[in-house]
Amino acid sequence: MKEAAPVYGGIEAGGTKWVCAVADAGGRLRDTEVIPTTTPETTIAGATRFFQRHEGLAAIGVGTFGPVDLRPASSTYGHITATPKPGWAYTDVVSPLRAALGVPVRVDTDVNAAALGEWRRGAGEGLATFAYITVGTGIGAGAVVNGRLVHGLLHPEFGHIRIPHDLGRDPFAGSCPFHGDCLEGLASGEAMRRRWGRPAEHVDDPSAWELEAEYLALAVVNLTYTLSPERVIVGGGVPKHPSLLPAVRARVLGLAAGYPAPGDAAAMGGYVVGPSLGDRSGVVGAVELARDATGSHGHDAGSSLLE
Repeated sequence: MKEAAPVYGGIEAGGTKWVCAVADAGGRLRDTEVIPTTTPETTIAGATRFFQRHEGLAAIGVGTFGPVDLRPASSTYGHITATPKPGWAYTDVVSPLRAALGVPVRVDTDVNAAALGEWRRGAGEGLATFAYITVGTGIGAGAVVNGRLVHGLLHPEFGHIRIPHDLGRDPFAGSCPFHGDCLEGLASGEAMRRRWGRPAEHVDDPSAWELEAEYLALAVVNLTYTLSPERVIVGGGVPKHPSLLPAVRARVLGLAAGYPAPGDAAAMGGYVVGPSLGDRSGVVGAVELARDATGSHGHDAGSSLLE
């Protein structure tokens, strides 16, 4: 009997849903399934069943919400740690998948996975240093520096940086359970929901989006002067509002105040951009983590991601 061609699994493990996918040796997605994030046991079991339906599984990559232990030598590698997600604190994500499927499992943050996907297949292709910011229920960032995903003492927790908060303009105390008015506490989708009394996608007050652009522009300027990325990709649900990214670009120029920055308004259009892969950045990046785990990360430029 002919042996099945190898396939690579990816999981974008989010707080509301897990997006599972398998891809062929060229990185093209062949099948996907969305599993609601309920309890750890139920959610991981659903993902396991999805991958058990596919022959030739070589490895799995997981891009997960966090915080998560990414130290390979740690006894808690692959464990979600002090997350505010009810029922998920200190959950082992890697071991149950590895035991049930018998393949290598590599884990990273959801935003690092999205950054990896955009680097290999999207708006970060050809760049040595760039950053990916996601603005959804929370805020996070992943970064590639000199061709490597950034890890260190912790994985980057960019959503928890402190930014100026003008209480006269915005008296909202912030939504972060740890820091109150950090970037995530002021500018995430959850912050918008609490401040304006409805989900971000239903907020139509121009002043609300002007304030959101202010906070995100402050974040981009801080990131620009700290990391010096060649491009900043801004994804997630909140930036889908059509006025937001143009307003962020304009405000970044204003905040830069003529100090060396990406350039003029025309250059800014290629500096602060949306993700080329849209909502698939994370799961594509998770597949790339799986391919890295087996040393097969070369890709076919321009190939279709879902055929």
